[in-house]
Amino acid sequence: MAELLVNRGIETPEQAYSFLCPSLKNLTDPFCLKDMNKAVNRIWTAIENHEKILIFGDFDADGVTSTSILNDFFTYIDAEVSWYVPHRTKEGYSLKKDHIAMAVERRTDLIITVDCGSDSNEAVVAAQEEDIDVIITDHHELPENIPEALAIINPKRKDCNSGLTHLAGVGVAFYLVIALRKHLREKGFWEEKQEPNLIQYCDLVAIGTIADMVPLKKENRILSCAGIDVMKKGARPGLKALSQVSRVELTDIDSDDISFRIAPRLNAAGRISHARICVNLLCTNDRITAEQTAATLDGLNRKRQETEQSIIEDIEKKIYKNPELINKPAIIMYDRSWVPGVLGIAASKTAKKYFKPVILISTGSSPAVGSCRSIENINLYHALNKCSFLLEKFGGHFMAAGLSIKKEKIKDFSKAFEKEIAEIMSKNDFKKTLILDHALMPCEITESLINEVDMLRPFGTDNPEPVFYCSDLMVQSSVQIGTKHRKMILKKSGCTIEAMQFNIKNPETPVSFKKIAFKLRINRFGRKNSPQIIIIEEE
Repeated sequence: MAELLVNRGIETPEQAYSFLCPSLKNLTDPFCLKDMNKAVNRIWTAIENHEKILIFGDFDADGVTSTSILNDFFTYIDAEVSWYVPHRTKEGYSLKKDHIAMAVERRTDLIITVDCGSDSNEAVVAAQEEDIDVIITDHHELPENIPEALAIINPKRKDCNSGLTHLAGVGVAFYLVIALRKHLREKGFWEEKQEPNLIQYCDLVAIGTIADMVPLKKENRILSCAGIDVMKKGARPGLKALSQVSRVELTDIDSDDISFRIAPRLNAAGRISHARICVNLLCTNDRITAEQTAATLDGLNRKRQETEQSIIEDIEKKIYKNPELINKPAIIMYDRSWVPGVLGIAASKTAKKYFKPVILISTGSSPAVGSCRSIENINLYHALNKCSFLLEKFGGHFMAAGLSIKKEKIKDFSKAFEKEIAEIMSKNDFKKTLILDHALMPCEITESLINEVDMLRPFGTDNPEPVFYCSDLMVQSSVQIGTKHRKMILKKSGCTIEAMQFNIKNPETPVSFKKIAFKLRINRFGRKNSPQIIIIEEE
């Protein structure tokens, strides 16, 4: 365990205790965030004067959880609140000038953005002309010229010294709620109304944080651990219903369940239909409504999977016909038929398979829109910024971004982007590697050890699940499961261990393994709770 902690940069007993026993008491003061005071003072004025507040969100899991948290809190304090999430394809990402006209129709006095807005210069100017104040809460990279909003709460601001750059959009939104609750306390607001325990919102913070793949360290780890504990209690009808259609047992839910079952269904709405469905689900207190909405999301996710698979098959066909595509520094493809909302997932899988940045562009609209995914050590946002003169618009993170571009500029952009990536790659050695944490013999793999390793959960970005290795194992028995999986009993030095191997390439059962890399599991099938390993690489 000590070695696993050191491998993750935890090198003192104090750091180990803080990591293994995450506490909400260790959260950074929200008022360390630049403009937080400005924001809570303006919101207090809006509450006091019964002004109309509009929460403007984003269409991914981070955005809808952020929107839901603010909507829940403002509803609880009886503020004049409404919310809006744009349509991914028809409106695109972030607050735009056209949205201000909608806000005027709603007689809005104050707009609060969540998980977006850092590049909404034109929209902020239009809002000022209509006497609407704008508070931006976001975590995306900022342009050189930031909007002249009343407040911009973004830890990535150059003049923000909070040290919270790792937060997801939902983390920033939650920090606003923490600060606002304290400000309301100082104003005596809670003397006539019970002060809420904000831990109830941590379930949404955990989902948005884990789904957005931000580093699971410091505040993100604290909030995610607290949120998973809240989820296990099943108090939120929407999440309870969503877990049921996702075939997730809430009492045992973990980050893997959020990443691969819960988040995809929340993201499916924005990709295939409209993300407002998700906010309705997460904010409802009605069980029947929650179950019906969760069933809708499950159906949309199946449709998303089919659409995604079609795009991936199309990508493989293009590569088969033009194999030189994978020899370039980056894979850039475009097609008129591709559904824009699903391109991000297809790009992510392609980037993992070929281990290079991938940009997929749908040319079915004007301008064309694309999704970009990167690999470790290549800052996608900075590379796009160098080519921004060829783009209509772009935004995002180190690893993921979106863009819009005129069709006639795609080829020139491809050349410029490939040149930028080539220069980055020439300075580093970009070989795909597998980090191995520790050698383990079969006799050392016990339920007790696995329970200790599980103390490192939730796993995710910057806190990967430990990978162990062992050499010279004999295959004592093997059973084929379907056409792609096998279950084996492996033996070394008189000890055996049950092993699962998924997506096997060779159907012939091996006699032995020279070396394997694996992860640890408890096999709970049949309630036997026996140690098991999952083989992820073999020699």
